[in-house]
This record gives sequence, C-alpha cells and structure tokens, in this order.
Amino acid sequence: MSSQDASWDEAAVRDLHGDLVDQYGAVGATDAHGAESDPDPGDGVRQLITTILSQNVADANTERAAESLFSTYGSFEAIESAPLDELAEAIRVAGLAETKAERIQRALAAIREETGGAYSLAFLDAMATDEAKAWLTEIKGVGPKTASVVLNFHFGKPTMAVDTHVERVSKRFGLVPESASNARAHDVLDATIPDELTYPLHVLLIEHGRTHCAARNADCDNPVCDRYCDCEWC
Repeated sequence: MSSQDASWDEAAVRDLHGDLVDQYGAVGATDAHGAESDPDPGDGVRQLITTILSQNVADANTERAAESLFSTYGSFEAIESAPLDELAEAIRVAGLAETKAERIQRALAAIREETGGAYSLAFLDAMATDEAKAWLTEIKGVGPKTASVVLNFHFGKPTMAVDTHVERVSKRFGLVPESASNARAHDVLDATIPDELTYPLHVLLIEHGRTHCAARNADCDNPVCDRYCDCEWC
C-alpha cells in the first residue's frame, strides 16, 4: 500500500503500527496515560519550559540549557522575574536565547494569571484536548507541536506532536496531504490515529524518520517503506 493508494482508516493505522513494531520493537514502558511518566513537580510547567527550549535545537543542547536554567533559578517565580538578558544568557546554548527567554517568561506569566498565582498547568487535565491545546497555543511562541508535547507526554491526552520526522514520514506515507501545513498535519493525525496509539506512533515514526526515511537520500530498503512509501528513493 503506497501513499498513492493508502486508505487510512483505523485498521490501516493499526497495521502500520504493527509493521513499525515488527521493525523497531514496541515502545518502552509507559504510564497509565500511554505516555512516558513525567515526574515534573511543576504540574507540566517544567515540561512546557523544556519544550520551548527544545525548539529548533538538538536534544543535547536542550538538556544543557535546561540544566543551566534550573540550576541558576530556584523557582518558576525567579525565572519569570529574572532580567531578560540574564535569563537569555542562562539558556544561550539552546539558541535563539532572547526569543526563547521571552517565550518562557510569557508562558509563566500566562499560567500565573490563569491560576491566580500558582505555577501549575494542572487545570489543563480537566479540559478536553482541543480546549487545552487552544489555551496553550494562545501563548505567543507556543505552537501546536509544543502544546502537543506537553499534553501528550505529561497529561496523556491524545494529541500527536508533529516534529520534522513525523511530518516528513506521514506525508510520504499518505497519512497527511503533501501540501498540509504543520498545523494542519497536527489536526489530520489527531483525527486519524486511535487515541491509545498517539504516543507509540509518535515514537515509531520518529525512529523510522531517523533510521530510514531521511529528508535526502532515504534508505528505502526495508519492509515498512516497501509497503507504505513511494518517495523518490523508493
């Protein structure tokens, strides 16, 4: 089934998941929500800040920036009230430091104002997924991918975080129209993928994108590409 003739009903998505599991193995231990446990004491706030840091930067630099940030400041209040240039210096390794510092402080201010003074996103847990995503994306600098990471990884809500690998592979497999924007790709995948497969397919599509389905010179000599892909290297 190439992307030209794919019909992505629930059964087809489950077949894709099974084929990816056969190729890469099942996604590791998860909590009851279906996402990796996040022991974050900030009720999702630390996850949000770390995800903002991760925008357009390698994982290793995200980790270094987060370690610097949380060792420099002892509380979310201190991060929000820090001089912008000082905060930017603490996260310099993440790139776009001034922009990300502004986004972090803007997000913390929005959370504090929403809760009446607490730095907690726990209120999102009681919201429907679409409502929670809308609240987060109202914050300037928080797009659908950042919102989906927080909602799926921390709260276990069924919304797919669409990074460059997920978007590229989904388009090559015909899960998402080739012309779709990243925001539209989020909407299409959320409507197509069964809730309990949202997180494992996120992980498996990234693995496939990294291992075989690269942006250029893809390695298509594998059973998943044979069945689902018809990119220019297949």
